Amino acid sequence: MTRVVAQGTFDLLHPGHVHYLEDAATYGDELHAIVARGSNVTHKAKPILSDRQRRDMVAALAAVDEARLGHDEDIFVPIEAIDPDVIVLGYDQHHDEDAIAAALEDRGIDCRVERASGREPRHDDELLSTGDIIDRILERRG
Repeated sequence: MTRVVAQGTFDLLHPGHVHYLEDAATYGDELHAIVARGSNVTHKAKPILSDRQRRDMVAALAAVDEARLGHDEDIFVPIEAIDPDVIVLGYDQHHDEDAIAAALEDRGIDCRVERASGREPRHDDELLSTGDIIDRILERRG
């Protein structure tokens, strides 16, 4: 059985997230999603939704076999527990594949790192970014 890990913040779940997780699932037999804890999100604004709510929303998706929150101090702890064969990064995530591969090797985790495909909006008003969703809410209701 090929275990796959996808990870992200998954705030205000949208079609881009669904595409990422569905694409990641094609890399193996079992998809584990790691949802970042809000306290660990440093590269962008903190999530709007709680950790648990974001995890529960991701867990509800058909492509996901298991969803868990990330570790509050060490992002590799859940990866060590899952022992994946593949880690699939989102097409626009800020992570560096080579740096992640090196960190995995340093920890003795034998898995490859892939990058998911992107997805274009299917119509003019479809939003594929949490930031764009927030901007639209502020524009229409702010």
